[in-house]
Amino acid sequence: MNLPDTAVRVFHFAILALMVIYTIQSVTVFGQRRAKDRDRTFALQNIEMFIIHFLGFLILFLKSPQTDLIIFYASTVLYLLFTLLLFRNLYPRASRSLINNMCMLLVIGFIMVTRFSIDQSIKQFEIAAAGTVLALLIPLIVRKLLVLTRMTWGYVFVGIGLLGLVVIAARVTNGAKLSLTVAGFSLQPSEFVKIIFVFAVAGLLSTQHSFRRVVIATVLAALHILILVVSTDLGSALIFFVTYLVMLFVATRNPFLTLIGLFAFCIAAVAAYFLFSHVRVRVQIWMDPFRDYSGTGYQICQSLFAIAAGGWIGTGLCQGSPGAIPYVSQDFMFSAILEELGAVFGICLIIICLAVFMMFINIAMKLGNRFYRLAALGLGTTYATQVFLTIGGGTKLIPMTGVTLPLVSYGGSSVLSTIIMFAIVQGLYMLRGDEVRRELQDPEREARLMAQRMQRYGDAPGRVVRPSQEAAGRGAKPLRPSREAAGRGEKPVRSSETSGRGYDRTSQRSRAGRADAGSVRTGQETRVWRQDHENRSRQGR
Repeated sequence: MNLPDTAVRVFHFAILALMVIYTIQSVTVFGQRRAKDRDRTFALQNIEMFIIHFLGFLILFLKSPQTDLIIFYASTVLYLLFTLLLFRNLYPRASRSLINNMCMLLVIGFIMVTRFSIDQSIKQFEIAAAGTVLALLIPLIVRKLLVLTRMTWGYVFVGIGLLGLVVIAARVTNGAKLSLTVAGFSLQPSEFVKIIFVFAVAGLLSTQHSFRRVVIATVLAALHILILVVSTDLGSALIFFVTYLVMLFVATRNPFLTLIGLFAFCIAAVAAYFLFSHVRVRVQIWMDPFRDYSGTGYQICQSLFAIAAGGWIGTGLCQGSPGAIPYVSQDFMFSAILEELGAVFGICLIIICLAVFMMFINIAMKLGNRFYRLAALGLGTTYATQVFLTIGGGTKLIPMTGVTLPLVSYGGSSVLSTIIMFAIVQGLYMLRGDEVRRELQDPEREARLMAQRMQRYGDAPGRVVRPSQEAAGRGAKPLRPSREAAGRGEKPVRSSETSGRGYDRTSQRSRAGRADAGSVRTGQETRVWRQDHENRSRQGR
């Protein structure tokens, strides 16, 4: 082994080690409470990302010395620096976890696509740069334009119109109508309609979820999916279906509707098997790819060979033969990663994608506006479903669907739509931060919360309302723990408990039938409560 080969091997192990560290940090950062600790973790992630980026392109240069590689590497470094710095300065309250993971996935994509074709990588880079410029404006639009929540039917008509245009004017690629050519650029409208579809469903189900509204939303969703089936874009159709089913369940909290949707999916899958030869071939390949190894099963067989050849640590960049897989940079990028970078790297990549999905769901759970909550949930489901279909198809876990791995596989429309998706979620994240700050700055917030609790739990004779809360409402000083209670060995009541946080616990005790002196911990509170209870009883009689 000569010196360059030894250096390449060392760089390979360094990439694996840095990827493992980055992945651990992307998960553990969720448990860090101090802002300084999180900022330190994010800064370390940026350093690790740039080192991986440098080592990857250094290996490519050692294997194929080209001036274009140096220029392209420098361009991508500037792009990553500008993306990180601009997001951090323009939107200081943006989620750095999402920004870092987005850039990390793009780095992996740049390295792997360049490994197969530098021309394709340059095209992907140009589209990513244009998408990032657009993404810098999207969070501001999401935060400022409330009209986005009231354009439900506009989303519906635009989505159906774009998909219908694909059926009429799109060119056929591998048996499916996918892309349109506009001014020399090839676009896949279904990638952008996924976002529009999520907004449409969120608008339909956020205001009300009566039976009539659910039927309307289901019919419109089915129309989107039917158009995709007619154009034989079955991968996108499956993404639309799963996204709608999850959003429907969260909006209605009705598991019966989910079961009906799953039953309808089973029927549709069986019908598609008999109606479309394209689907029939893919199912047969999935069941036994070696039956027609040199024909229809060649692609998935080569993918399985590549995964087996990589093992845990991989053969190294440019050391394997993933190019033997047809359409490897589009449909089987994950298999190429497993061959040359190993299963360890592949598992880390999956965990990073899961961290992105967790962040999407975490943002959705904290949003107060139902439209925004459903939109964030739908975008997260779309992203996770696409990742699952790509990885599952390449590893023979499920039949191939022909969708790309977001931000990693070659595909301009996929990269552009995913960057837009990340930017929308960033806007929703900052919108939630604005809501929290307004609540904290509102001097009447505590009064409103107390009024809501009073309205919810009532003030009936059977309810226990602590005198300290009534005193606090009149501006008096809350009662302190009495020595009598301490002498009986009872737990003193802190001021925070008597001023609000203990209210729900006391109400729960009273609802459970334990409205006695044990629910009120001080002797003075007990006497006042008994007197109040006797007065209420006399009034009742």
